[in-house]
Amino acid sequence: MDNMQIRPARPEDGDIVLPFCQDTWEWGDYIDRVWDEWLVEQSGRLLTATVNDRPVGIVNMRMVSETDAWLEGLRVDPSYRRQGIAHELCLAALAEAMRRGAKYARMAIEAENEPSIHTAEKIYMRQVAAFALYKAPPLTPREQSSFFGQAQVSLATTADLDDVIDYLNVSNVFPAAGGLYYVGFTAREITAPFLQERIASQQIYLLRRWDRIDGLAIAEPRTEHGERRLSVGYIDGTMIESISLIAHDLRHRLPTLGLDVVRIYAPDLVLVHDALGGLGYEGDSTIFYTFERGLE
Repeated sequence: MDNMQIRPARPEDGDIVLPFCQDTWEWGDYIDRVWDEWLVEQSGRLLTATVNDRPVGIVNMRMVSETDAWLEGLRVDPSYRRQGIAHELCLAALAEAMRRGAKYARMAIEAENEPSIHTAEKIYMRQVAAFALYKAPPLTPREQSSFFGQAQVSLATTADLDDVIDYLNVSNVFPAAGGLYYVGFTAREITAPFLQERIASQQIYLLRRWDRIDGLAIAEPRTEHGERRLSVGYIDGTMIESISLIAHDLRHRLPTLGLDVVRIYAPDLVLVHDALGGLGYEGDSTIFYTFERGLE
């Protein structure tokens, strides 16, 4: 497009950008809540596309680890869509990610958002996972009374690391989840050093039965949208019962942890949906696809 440029975003861009972002979904958008943060975030770069010096689109690139980049907040003014602006913004974001040493770039897209899926595929991203969001409060007194006597979940220790790696290597859930851990609506690769860090932080929960790991969850406390959450970025089990026991246990732990809700980034698998159904977890029908591209 003539006179189209991409540059780092400026604070004054918000006067034009935020109005065309406010009606992205029926409920609005979140860009206004993160705009100031993205402008100054040292681990990323907020980019603006301009036409004749007028801001017409944005995308944010964030490094979520030393080697994992995340693209988010891709928006184009409705008056300038279908002109290749989203494509050029994504290419610029990928170039920024490579400049910072990223080996992979990823983004999440609603399953029904065909234009964004087309944009991702056009920059040679491929779908590697799908997930849905579930949330549940602490156990009620009645649920609490029925909790005791069930298989117990424990925090992993450094002695469990090899067993955790061996479990994930043969898991049916792990490849379907893209081998990814989600937090704050971003994703990063689950690696051995990552698992070591999470064990040290007491954020890996193990279900052991029959002298072996039968399921696990990786979760961390976060405050998001005014809620104190136990954010579960990965959950796995050999069967429906295994995942149900872990999900139930996490609700049981909320009062002790001083948290309000469990929020699970659940792999879009019948096994997982069936496990969470009927346990007090609420989800909606929205499925998100995770797209990925190698940058080496």
